[in-house]
Amino acid sequence: MGKVGFGLAVGWAVATCALAAVLVGRRAKSRRKWRRVVGVLKELEESCTTSLGRLRQVVDAMAVEMHAGLASEGGSKLKMLLTFVDKLPNGSEKGNYYALDLGGTNFRVLRVKLGGKRSTVIDHDVETQPIPQPLMTGTGEDLFNFIASSLKQFVDREKNDSEPSSSRRRELGFTFSFPVRQTSVSSGILIKWTKGFVIQGMAGRDVSDCLQQAMVKKGLDMRVAVLVNDSVGTLALGHYYDPDTVAAVIIGTGTNACYLERTDAIIKSQGLLTTSGGMVVNMEWGNFWSSHLPRTSYDIDLDAESPNPNDQVFEKMISGMYLGDIIRRVILRMTQETDIFGPVSSRLSMPFILRTPMIAAMHEDESPDLREVERILREVLEIEDIPLKVRKLIVRVCDVVTRRAARLAAAGIVGILKKIGRDGSSGVSSGRNKFGFDDRIRRTVVAVEGGLYTNYAMFREYLNEAVAEILGDDVAPHVVLTITEDGSGVGAALLAASHSSSSSSPAVDKIRL
Repeated sequence: MGKVGFGLAVGWAVATCALAAVLVGRRAKSRRKWRRVVGVLKELEESCTTSLGRLRQVVDAMAVEMHAGLASEGGSKLKMLLTFVDKLPNGSEKGNYYALDLGGTNFRVLRVKLGGKRSTVIDHDVETQPIPQPLMTGTGEDLFNFIASSLKQFVDREKNDSEPSSSRRRELGFTFSFPVRQTSVSSGILIKWTKGFVIQGMAGRDVSDCLQQAMVKKGLDMRVAVLVNDSVGTLALGHYYDPDTVAAVIIGTGTNACYLERTDAIIKSQGLLTTSGGMVVNMEWGNFWSSHLPRTSYDIDLDAESPNPNDQVFEKMISGMYLGDIIRRVILRMTQETDIFGPVSSRLSMPFILRTPMIAAMHEDESPDLREVERILREVLEIEDIPLKVRKLIVRVCDVVTRRAARLAAAGIVGILKKIGRDGSSGVSSGRNKFGFDDRIRRTVVAVEGGLYTNYAMFREYLNEAVAEILGDDVAPHVVLTITEDGSGVGAALLAASHSSSSSSPAVDKIRL
């Protein structure tokens, strides 16, 4: 080989080595980037751990807080509000009953026809109307006059054969999803408006009385029989179909729970008497807090930046309103750690841009190349050209956050069962005890409503799995979670029926409490 050839060979070898070094360096850099992203995921997994031991600690904490909330006002993060509902529908109700559901920028009016046999809702009509924006910032009188007018028009459109007899006044269940201090089963004082309503002069007034006066003014002969929130309506609807229903949980955009409690356990209202010996208690469980909750830095930041910091901590960890934003924060952290996602998208800094239905779609994407994950990242977050392994990483983030939420919600449910002695913690017997009383564990039903549970299959699966895991093999078969729909509408009408002035329905079965 000549000097020229030798020089070319050496030059080629040097160039090849240099190129190899560059490629090796790039691979090493890429591996370091990937390790950083995986490290963020591992940190999230560790922070979100919900071992059986931890879940049982949350169960115990929930039961303790329930006791404290029943003992005194302000004694717990759980408000444990009295609803004065001591009669639940039992299937004997018959006739036409009405419901008004006011909880946001729309309201609904319903008429439910009951046949007097359990599990028979013969017919029901529903009408939804938007509330004009000026009425949301006007006067209380204008708002309730508008609602009463719409209610009267709804009633006037009924056929004659669906009218109640002229000798009986129409009965209405009023679902009012704003903060109130309940004063009786049919009345409550407004604490404050939320959800965009700014109506002066209404705080401190009885909302049922405002509606009643408006109905009288419009010539509508109708009585507000009950004032409830959506969780109480869900409990009523569940109990109508299944008398073993003792609690209800809403798991949707927001979350709440209520249950049947013995009157003598409500210490803060000593002397309270009910014909049944029991009452439905509205827990307002979204405000539950315990040091055993596995909070992450993402939860803490979300809470600090919210309009209500240090409030509704449980809700911010388990409800549909917040899951998407927790995951957005995790993805943002990953993009800040490395450029594996490409340039940081400005969309990732927009709170609540990633909604929970999108999380469900990505989490449950079964296509080989995760096309739905790719589409949502591209269309919603404007992140392009995401490799398959990164898409799989995003699915794993969705899984970790959703699983934690579902398992914590499950622990909350078992906490309620523990408080009322339905979790088997006092032991499971196969027959009668030495005193002759039947202490076998009873069938227990919890009514569940809300899109997060009903529409998100993985969330529902994780929650059901965790309830069974916490309760154990002996007790779990006796506890049933059943899906209900429209507790705020049909459930409120059923409560109007059970609390009707002409109702002869027996109260909540004392033995079942």
